[in-house]
Amino acid sequence: YRRLRYHYGCHGHDKQKKEERNPGAQTRGIRHTDSKPHLSRHLYDGTAAQQFRQGSNPAEGLRARYVYERTGLDCFADDTGLEVEALGGEPGVYSARYAGEECCSEANMQKLLHNLTGKSNRNAQFRTVIALIIKGEEKLFNGIVKGTITEEKRGDSGFGYDPVFVPEGFSESFAQMSGDMKNSISHRYRATLELSNYLKENYD
Repeated sequence: YRRLRYHYGCHGHDKQKKEERNPGAQTRGIRHTDSKPHLSRHLYDGTAAQQFRQGSNPAEGLRARYVYERTGLDCFADDTGLEVEALGGEPGVYSARYAGEECCSEANMQKLLHNLTGKSNRNAQFRTVIALIIKGEEKLFNGIVKGTITEEKRGDSGFGYDPVFVPEGFSESFAQMSGDMKNSISHRYRATLELSNYLKENYD
């Protein structure tokens, strides 16, 4: 089986700290799929990370190309954003730094709730895009979870905007769900499943 280098990009310090405490969280979505091919973690350096944060476009393609151009290895990378209908798709690619470059998840959520004050349309969606570069060709895989933004925080689990996002068909926010429940419906899982199916169909 082909060996892929997995470039893991995270959104903000809160998520990074959580996953340092729980390394299994980094590959939890992959456990829903076949374990082949082998995936290994590859982190880009701090200079590259700064370049990605300054960009105005989704960073998953930049991350994958950065790894591929410097190693020649087949690889994939991901990026995720929250898109709110009433705000014209904000925060989108700026989800991790919505309230400012050095702000935390709490500040991002408070800015989001403030910007939605008085708005009846609270429809939103999380979108994950995975960029795969294999044999020099780039392919994109999307995972989307639709839902609504609450008027106040609910729950203490998860990270990022989880306490203010209720997925479609549920009454609990992501932050009120168990980890297994969230991972079984999450945007990251859906994008990873698309990637896994593509690899099994074309490289098994």
